[in-house]
Amino acid sequence: MTAVEGATTGVRFAPEEIDPALPTRAARLKWVIVVDGDLPAGRAVNAAVCVAAATSTAVTGLLGDDAVDADGGAHPGLPWAGCSVLAADAATLRAIRAKAAASAGCFVADMPAAAQHTRVYADYLATMKETAADDVEYYAVSVVGPRNRVDKIVGKLPLMP
Repeated sequence: MTAVEGATTGVRFAPEEIDPALPTRAARLKWVIVVDGDLPAGRAVNAAVCVAAATSTAVTGLLGDDAVDADGGAHPGLPWAGCSVLAADAATLRAIRAKAAASAGCFVADMPAAAQHTRVYADYLATMKETAADDVEYYAVSVVGPRNRVDKIVGKLPLMP
């Protein structure tokens, strides 16, 4: 499932659900990013940021209002419901992506390894077009969905160190 396909699932926070005064665990939807724990730090951070960008634009209501400091400076809104960044090995990451993509009510954005191995986006698109789904290697997966469902998909994975 691509970010565009996920966006058509309607995974979103309704306006009446958005309550930044509540703890993040009170939110109906849970957001996790799972990163290949064997990646070097720079590649891992890049992969997490890329799937976060795709997720934040596709899941309505995920970002809170802008914050304004005491001097009037604006700070762009952050995820009001939080986001946990977890680590997994490559096989577990692939399984998580498959489970999430097959789970109704979940949004999935992924970062194929090919995206970090190309410098031109058109080359990445061409590479993916020639790669069978079973041969895609993932560096990170972002999942947003009902809290209990996401917990079941990711299990007891550790936080990214």
